[in-house]
Amino acid sequence: MLGRTGTFSRCCQVEVQQCRSLSSSPPTPELPRLHYPAGSGNRKYQGGQEAGQMSVGQINNILKANEYSHTLPRGPASHGVLGFHSNMLPSNIPSEDRRSSATCLAGRGGMLFGVFDGHGGPACAHTVSQRLFYYIVMAMLPLRTLAELERAVEEERAVPPLLEWHKHPQDHSCPDGGAVSFQSLRNYWQERLEEDEDDKEEEQDGERVTSALVSAFRRLDYDLSVEAQVHLSMSSPRRVSLPGEALSLSCPLRVALSGCTACIAHVSNGVLHIANLGDSRAVLGVQEPDGRWSAVSLTNDHNAQNPDELQRILGEHPPSEQKTVVRHDRLLGLLLPFRAFGDVRFKWSAEMLNRVYETRLDVLSAVSEAVRMLPPHYLTPPYLSAQPEVTHHHIKPADKFLVLATDGLWELMHRQTVIQLVGEQLTGLQQQRPIIPGVGTTLGGLQRLLLERRGRALLVLEDQNATTHLLRHALGDDGYGAVAPNRLAKMLSLPAELARRYRDDITITVIHLNEPDL
Repeated sequence: MLGRTGTFSRCCQVEVQQCRSLSSSPPTPELPRLHYPAGSGNRKYQGGQEAGQMSVGQINNILKANEYSHTLPRGPASHGVLGFHSNMLPSNIPSEDRRSSATCLAGRGGMLFGVFDGHGGPACAHTVSQRLFYYIVMAMLPLRTLAELERAVEEERAVPPLLEWHKHPQDHSCPDGGAVSFQSLRNYWQERLEEDEDDKEEEQDGERVTSALVSAFRRLDYDLSVEAQVHLSMSSPRRVSLPGEALSLSCPLRVALSGCTACIAHVSNGVLHIANLGDSRAVLGVQEPDGRWSAVSLTNDHNAQNPDELQRILGEHPPSEQKTVVRHDRLLGLLLPFRAFGDVRFKWSAEMLNRVYETRLDVLSAVSEAVRMLPPHYLTPPYLSAQPEVTHHHIKPADKFLVLATDGLWELMHRQTVIQLVGEQLTGLQQQRPIIPGVGTTLGGLQRLLLERRGRALLVLEDQNATTHLLRHALGDDGYGAVAPNRLAKMLSLPAELARRYRDDITITVIHLNEPDL
């Protein structure tokens, strides 16, 4: 697509090059999955060694395999973001989580961050993490800029880049199938060119960003559905798939049959917008005047635990379905989040889904077993929405950082604990906090407290990355705020078939907004 130094390829050429040239970062080789170092994933207990005997080096190799840090230069171009830390710890193989971060180079600029939690396989999260930011940029660009872009494409001229990606070397590069995704994106901006510019100018900046985020989410989900329907229309019971077609992460049907939640942060000129779809969360770390840390939630979970969300979903279907729309806190008894990308098995007609089940056994073999049949009590689709809930917040000096994370983290840690750990890690309070012995404290007890504090201080020094610090505590917490090495080692040593029973994939991004007060 668009690139800092690249140009648009001719339409008859393979569009993967266009997909790569949309961003200013250099192309990276396609990677089949996240990095799984020795000692994680499918590793069995070897040589009779107890899990607790895993060395500190092995533990760190696993925890730090996918960590990433990026510092932004001070100035208007950073939009108030000092930098960010990110990390991923897989449980599924391959991981169903994804992450994205990028600088918007066109229009009014800004920073974009996102975490994506896939289900039914990694294909939808993989695709959305690569494509959603482009839709957001297209939704925000002024119409005159889009017109210039369209002319450049028609004339096959070089085009300035839209995004500068900030990626870990192990993160997945642009997926194949670029011709389809590029044409869908172009259709989107061409339709935007038919809008009335005067109507857009009347919107305030905050309203403009909110409407752009909603439009981008909904349009990408619509395009994923249309692409899958076009792919299905070319199918027949006698059709033979091309080698590897159904296994490709960009296979339109595989993308649409799987699903993902998304939590996106857009930061521009000191204003933070959060667009949330599903049960990932965004939590703001606020430092109070007395130095204490407060956790401010900027998202709501879209599941049965949210009474408003439950009433919304029940109200969209006939009274006769009140007992079947949500069963066991799941949509139609199957899906936990009530909003998601993809998941067309909760959106398409029963007739269209039955056609998939009858004609595309090759694709069904590449998705999880739960996706391979029509949901029970499937009477009045669609049941699932891709409408994000958008909140905005004016960043204040006390707002020090923002945590975006998939539900794998929040299932293990309370939001206040997360903010406290990041805040103390940033300020180094764990090294400085004095020990005040209580009544009856013995010398032995005081020595233990000193050793514990020394251990916590070493962890702060060891984990320069705040997200790695969170992973270490999430898996190794001893119940008293410290990390139990044996527990951490055992959690990291679980064989793949057991790991998913204890935790989900975990993806975290911590965005630094203001320097902490010391």
